[in-house]
Amino acid sequence: MHPLLCKTQSGRLAYNKHRRPNQLFQISGGSMTARNATLWANRLGVQALMLLCCQSLTAQENASNPLAAVNNTDVRFKSLDLGKGADKQDAYIDGAYMLRPDLKLKYELHYNSTNASGSRETSFEKVGVKAIYFPNERKLSETWGMRTAVGLEWIYDLGEAGTGIGPGADQLAPFAGVAFANLNTGLTLIPLVQHFASYNGSTDISQTSARLIALQPFADTWWIKADLKLPYNWENDTWPASAEVQLGKNLSDGVALYGDVLVGLSKDRTFDQGIGVGLRFKY
Repeated sequence: MHPLLCKTQSGRLAYNKHRRPNQLFQISGGSMTARNATLWANRLGVQALMLLCCQSLTAQENASNPLAAVNNTDVRFKSLDLGKGADKQDAYIDGAYMLRPDLKLKYELHYNSTNASGSRETSFEKVGVKAIYFPNERKLSETWGMRTAVGLEWIYDLGEAGTGIGPGADQLAPFAGVAFANLNTGLTLIPLVQHFASYNGSTDISQTSARLIALQPFADTWWIKADLKLPYNWENDTWPASAEVQLGKNLSDGVALYGDVLVGLSKDRTFDQGIGVGLRFKY
């Protein structure tokens, strides 16, 4: 957490107006009197309390923001209409753990059921591990704060592409992104870019994906999220774009529930529409 930013109870970034590091050791006179020592101790205690408050509230960021500094485990289920009578169900675990204040580990494990090949197949699809580093977090103005992120994702294929399950190759996917947080309304805008490249498997993958997320909390415990994905497949010159809207509610400090509506947007889309549900555990 940047020393000029603090988390509010709603999980939003706010400017820490009381933070004045240059005044912490401004003690008048050449020697420290008892009065000055008391003032110094009080200031130090206030600063320590404020920093502790900021750190303890970090977990209240919304984990639906992929650049949030949070610990969570989500149990999720999505059902997709692939078109032409085919469908796909995806049950998966989606979680994150903060290894350090500036380093996050994200993980996923997917299990699929689909009839895309003409017969019903069920199998594990893939496992993904992503390391996210936050090199910078600062206040841009009286209204906006910013957090930058870079990282690398590793995707291990567990399925069989011929059955409609699995990407068909193991992949490495570097990415970069920025989270812009409105300190007054709680609105967070997150542009991201990520490139996926296969290094092992039967399918050649080279895809660059741009992504724009808007996340808005409301009514204390609710949030709504819009997620636009614009991938470009360099292997076959296609744009399988999609969009997702998520509505969620914090049931308690440690549990949240949400639902998703998904829509394929382009003629190259990989699905027509879908719905999903998720249960989140925060710790």
